[in-house]
Amino acid sequence: MSAEKIPGLILNRSDKNRLFPVFLKLEELEVLLVGAGNVGLEKLTAVLRNSPESSVTIVATTVSEAVKKMAASYPRVKWIEKPFEPEDLDEKEIVIVAIDDKTTSNYIRVLSKQRRLLVNVADTPELCDFYLGSIVDKGSLKIAISTNGKSPTIAKRMREQLNELIPDEIEGVIEQMHTIRQDLQGDFAEKVRKLDDLTKILVAKRENLEETIKPPGWNWTKVVLLCLVSLLLMVLGHAILSYLPLHELSVGIKKIPEYFNIPSFLMMLLTGFLAQMVDGSMGMGYGTISTTFLLATGVNPAIVSSRVHSARVFSSGVSGYSHHRFGNINRKLFKTLVIPGVVGAVLGATVAYYGQKYSVYVRIPLSMYTLYLGYFIVKKAFKKHQSHDKIKGAGWLASVGGFMDAFAGGGWGSLVTGTLISKRRNPRYVIGSVCLAEFFVVFASSITFFLLLKTFFLFDVAGLIIGGLIAAPLAARLVGKIPIKTMFISVGSVVIVTSILTLIKSISNLH
Repeated sequence: MSAEKIPGLILNRSDKNRLFPVFLKLEELEVLLVGAGNVGLEKLTAVLRNSPESSVTIVATTVSEAVKKMAASYPRVKWIEKPFEPEDLDEKEIVIVAIDDKTTSNYIRVLSKQRRLLVNVADTPELCDFYLGSIVDKGSLKIAISTNGKSPTIAKRMREQLNELIPDEIEGVIEQMHTIRQDLQGDFAEKVRKLDDLTKILVAKRENLEETIKPPGWNWTKVVLLCLVSLLLMVLGHAILSYLPLHELSVGIKKIPEYFNIPSFLMMLLTGFLAQMVDGSMGMGYGTISTTFLLATGVNPAIVSSRVHSARVFSSGVSGYSHHRFGNINRKLFKTLVIPGVVGAVLGATVAYYGQKYSVYVRIPLSMYTLYLGYFIVKKAFKKHQSHDKIKGAGWLASVGGFMDAFAGGGWGSLVTGTLISKRRNPRYVIGSVCLAEFFVVFASSITFFLLLKTFFLFDVAGLIIGGLIAAPLAARLVGKIPIKTMFISVGSVVIVTSILTLIKSISNLH
């Protein structure tokens, strides 16, 4: 029977990706890697990450120290420092060429094809029999992504997205399904039918994968809303009792303009909008921008931090909700950050309050601190990518970030977001998770300031609040789409200049 007559078979005659996906038992094959520079290291890492017991022979005129170090950790990997020779192909089954020499690469390719060996030539798709695609590795689940050799960058981005979307618990689900399958009776077709019936039950009950493998958790959007309503009622009650005494209601209403400065309000509105646009799209900058602005106007540091955090409760609440709505949250990362961050924030707010009588002396180190934050942000713009490291001590990082954020009026995003992104975590999910955790951090510090200071600067904060509320959903929508390098340089430069001016002013006030 011809292919055209096979029932259900539709031949794809368009010029699309015609690669046939396979998964090799590479640990049972002999691999030759020609080249041991940066590209060779990349190829070797890809092989060993997926098949750590692979037998790999590396041939190169110069073997880099990084390749030697990696080879030392794998007993079946050996390297030979010499030029390539045809005899190096003896008893090999897979050949990977990673050298910056097209002529030699093509020569190795021709020799390999004469021996019927499969060849991959780095950055030269037309000479490849196969590609080393981007791999999503979740235990027993492995997904290979290919763009037909046209865009490795797109394949890499898809891998990052899938790594975040697929929970680590999928390994447990696969093991449980394997156990069920082993217990089922009948032939293969019957087992497949029964497994299909089991999965249909899950669909019928509308249970998603995460709900099946995890106990139900809190609805964080409702928690955020409840906290915002509670704080709003507290602020309104305080405002009514402070500015509109019930026994002098008419007099109190007439005094409202005395508390309301239109130029100051508009300036704070603009500051709140710009600060939240940066913070919501980059995961940092709100506290730093707002704090440096208020310090530059000569406001007491403890009052600065209380104002900034009071405003951030509302903007970060809307920002966190928006990130949750757009699917930018990594729940595991969020839960790791939130509690240590809250504890650090409460301690930081308390220390800031009791140190306010030393405001003249505190303002100088705070200006130096925000100056460092500006430098840190600019530095991030030019920092080269590093390897994807595991996050260790994220809880401690959050507690330090929460403390410095409450004490200095900024730093949560710069420290926490900056560190996590420097570890090559996906920016979209880092920013979203940090922004949601930020709400609970600033909420805790704001309540602490409110209890200690026994006051709330309603009209001063109103501009920051409204500006932040307008910007929050826009920033969450734009996250990952704004040129990060440009934003880092711009924000860092503004923070550095403002901090220097504030520092000069503070030092002059000592005399």
